[in-house]
Amino acid sequence: MDVLSVGRVSVDLYAEQPHVGFDGQQTFTKSVGGSPTNVAVAAARLGRRAAIVTKVGDDGFGRYVRRRLQDWGVDTTYVGVHPDAQTPLALAALNPPETPEVAFYRGHAAPDTFLAFDAVPEQVIRDCRLLWMSQGSLAQGSTATTCLEWLSIRDRASHTVLDLDYRAALWPDRASARAMATRAIGLATVVVGNREECDVAVGTADPDAAANALIDAGVTLAIIKLGADGALLATAEERHRIAPTPIDIVCGLGAGDAFGGALCHGLLSGWDLPRIGRFANAAGALVSTRLTCADAMPSINELEQWVEGAA
Repeated sequence: MDVLSVGRVSVDLYAEQPHVGFDGQQTFTKSVGGSPTNVAVAAARLGRRAAIVTKVGDDGFGRYVRRRLQDWGVDTTYVGVHPDAQTPLALAALNPPETPEVAFYRGHAAPDTFLAFDAVPEQVIRDCRLLWMSQGSLAQGSTATTCLEWLSIRDRASHTVLDLDYRAALWPDRASARAMATRAIGLATVVVGNREECDVAVGTADPDAAANALIDAGVTLAIIKLGADGALLATAEERHRIAPTPIDIVCGLGAGDAFGGALCHGLLSGWDLPRIGRFANAAGALVSTRLTCADAMPSINELEQWVEGAA
């Protein structure tokens, strides 16, 4: 396995009208969502052997998720089915397109909060070339304990990636999110997050200060996503600011997940940091010109052509 991604899943409904909130009249288009699920799709679309570890409900939405993931080449061996919980929904309003409004409907406890340690063989956790862990997986239910155990048995093997992936609705408060982030950062080799997520995790939204805090905590590679300002990639020895790719945004929701899938591809390809940064930035930019997240993830040929055109 190249990429084993762990965390939430949903069926996403994207409003088709820009600059209209949920209080207005809208029509919607359906796709698969959930940040770690999108990352697995993005990696698979780039030719990587990728799997997602999650759970869906025993319902039509759950069957839709499994079928679409298989269509994209994502291994669904570890997509469990919870008989008594419904597959979550997320609705997005393009108001504004850069940072859409999102409403989560996850019920009392979503299926993906019920992961048990034996959901994945321990050897698979140890042997996958890259483990992608969403911090949102550490927020609730048995999944939180399970994910810490999976991170621990990796023993900081390369590549163990923590996506700070902060969603306030999943946590009782920011202090709880920070406490869990501190534990998870101590088990990761690579940490990636945007300014707000870094502020929650390490107490600063300043990119360089956040990178310093992560490196001081033992992380070998810190990646700070800067949105329209590009990205910062930092190790103890080198630091690179990657310029943004100018685009006309349709929907900003999928950018970070496309960035993540491309980051996985770059790390596994052994590229240098500037090349990884440019490729990941381009992936995020390309997906931002499309409406959905999972359905919008580009193939390797599409992304390479986009990179050439943006150069």
